Amino acid sequence: MSKIICSAAIRGAHKIVDMAEERYQEALKKYGPEHEVAFPNTAYYLPIIYSMLGAPVKQLGDMKDIFAECRKLLPPLVSQANWLPYLAPALDAGMATFFAEEMSEAIRYIEDPDFYTKTEDPPGGDRFWLGAADDIIFRKRGVEFVDGTAPGFAAILGTPADPAVASKIALELQEKNLYIFMHDQTDGISMPDQLRKENVQIGWSTRLVPFGPTYTSVVFAIGFACRVALAFGGVKPGDYKGNLIYNKDRTFAFVMAFGPVSDEWYANAAGAINWGFPTISDWDIPQILPTGICTYEHVVSKVPHNEIVQKAIEVRGLKVSVTKIDIPVAYGPAFEGERVRKDDLYLECGGGRTLGVELLVSKDLDEVQDGLVTVEGPEMTDVQPGAKLPLAILAEVAGRAMQSDFEPILERQFHHLINYAQGIMHIGQRNIMWLRVGKQAIEKGFKFEHIGRILHGKLHQEFGAIVDKVQVKIYTEEEKVKEVMELARQVYAARDERLGSMTDETEEIFYSCTLCQSFAPSHVCVITPERVGMCGAYNWLDGKASYEINPTGPNQPIEKRECIDPNLGQWTGVNEYVKKASRGKVERVSAYSIMVDPMTACGCFECIATMLPTCNGLMIVNRDYLGMTPSGMKFTTLAGMVGGGNVTPGFLGVSKHYICSRKFLKAEGGLKRVVWMPKMLKDELHDRLHLRAEEEGIPNFVDMIADETVGTTEEEVLRFLQEKGHPALSMEMVV
Repeated sequence: MSKIICSAAIRGAHKIVDMAEERYQEALKKYGPEHEVAFPNTAYYLPIIYSMLGAPVKQLGDMKDIFAECRKLLPPLVSQANWLPYLAPALDAGMATFFAEEMSEAIRYIEDPDFYTKTEDPPGGDRFWLGAADDIIFRKRGVEFVDGTAPGFAAILGTPADPAVASKIALELQEKNLYIFMHDQTDGISMPDQLRKENVQIGWSTRLVPFGPTYTSVVFAIGFACRVALAFGGVKPGDYKGNLIYNKDRTFAFVMAFGPVSDEWYANAAGAINWGFPTISDWDIPQILPTGICTYEHVVSKVPHNEIVQKAIEVRGLKVSVTKIDIPVAYGPAFEGERVRKDDLYLECGGGRTLGVELLVSKDLDEVQDGLVTVEGPEMTDVQPGAKLPLAILAEVAGRAMQSDFEPILERQFHHLINYAQGIMHIGQRNIMWLRVGKQAIEKGFKFEHIGRILHGKLHQEFGAIVDKVQVKIYTEEEKVKEVMELARQVYAARDERLGSMTDETEEIFYSCTLCQSFAPSHVCVITPERVGMCGAYNWLDGKASYEINPTGPNQPIEKRECIDPNLGQWTGVNEYVKKASRGKVERVSAYSIMVDPMTACGCFECIATMLPTCNGLMIVNRDYLGMTPSGMKFTTLAGMVGGGNVTPGFLGVSKHYICSRKFLKAEGGLKRVVWMPKMLKDELHDRLHLRAEEEGIPNFVDMIADETVGTTEEEVLRFLQEKGHPALSMEMVV
């Protein structure tokens, strides 16, 4: 713990105990030891003392033993030179601080029964301090800390100098469903003073609770937390360990200090750390960044006012709960499979019509502003019906538990999360995404901005365990889209290389993907180390990570069990799983064949492979290629034969990465069977194709593959293959 903070906290604790004990002695002389003491209408005596020590303080005389306990807890005053580098002395000083302050506040109730108001909300005028919550208020409000309605509270000491800033901070905290417990003053001004200047209503009804005008009133906030543990957590009086752990794990509270920090404030901050409640300050004070008692840092300082709420939430480990997605159209799973037909189409992006890409990357916490959504370029409302726009959706997330391995899992959720919006259709992913927006959605006010709102809210809802912040950047200007596209290609390539030397033989577990069953109910994708999902977005490691994040999600482990045919790539466990997951529609699946039990597809495949009988080979066409192919069909026509969960021997949806796999259509001869692909695809895969061809002993193979510059009919392709001596011509005929 910082030398300065430790010595200041201990010094402040001595001052507070001395002050309280002096007040006690005066009250004892005036009222006598049998005079009753209590926080009015409360059942837990002085709750901090009762919960920590199990001692019910009922009369002034009962305080004698508690002050003796305070003196035992108080470490000797130390200089920085004699400072010991651990937390215990300051924590003990903080506990003594709360005991002393709680007794001081109890004496205040004796000396001035009307000092605090007796209403749930301040009646107006100058007397707006509420004091300890009575049992009626506590029962009504305390349960919210248990059922999740209120995840915790911010205990505020002092106030920002600007009323508008104070109001903004209070609103941000309210938006996080937190209670705001206000204490003490800065330069003679309190937080409630500032809020009233901005016409902000304060009181329990708005969760802006003015507890007291001095630092000693912090005990009302800590005592409230103790009472929650006693009343709703089953913690027994005197079980100090149970109470502290309950609050650390269940009550997401923190201290927020504004302005110069006094010794007394340091002492209160040290006390709060016992409960796992860190302090975040706008003042330049020493920090305590190592973790230990608190979930993360203990004291973080010099935080700008426009960042202090988010920093406090981050440091406390509070997960943002987004209960409602604020968009102008209906939203829910019922709309996931909805199609936007041509007659209803207002706008479309990607899908080969324009450039389209979506990407999710993780960043450091200080690089992401939670909830920020920006749109650069034309909005949906800026274009005419039937328009086509380029589109890049870049989501940047941050979280202490976030890992780069989780990026593709979260990114793949864009598909169904966007589809939940009524009148919006999303197909594909990565750089083959396709978005269609219906006219009715536009009439209701739907914009690109709302896609950002959807992703922000739903990623928090579904991945709150690993995501703390989400910001979304949406681009509809072609140059910016190209920039994101280039970044995406680099990220995709890095992801695809993660599998390293893993093979299908080295692993006994494969993974399923049923994410697209809303569009293709019988489709089940089987992902193996050497067969990336046909969408290109999920490899075996992604499936494994996805299952770790969400054990009941669309990526389930599949035990291979007995091998039926190593050439086809069939296993008993895989077939059993596919039959069950397809609801009996598909009984068998081959991981390595296009002719025998080929895998189903939904429509999100990067490429389509099909046979060219005359050439005794395979052609592969990617989604971005819009021209004619030697099969006599364009990509869109082929997609109709492959998609929708159909099993069509001779046609198969594949990913670009799988084309260069050693297991690529192994049953039909693998890479040597490929005779045609568009030039853009051949160029994109050139280096990887060349390496695979060298492994196969045909280093000049890439030059033997025909493309549209050679021909788009089987006859033209066949002549080229004959000239080049393509190996497919001498291979066994595919039946």
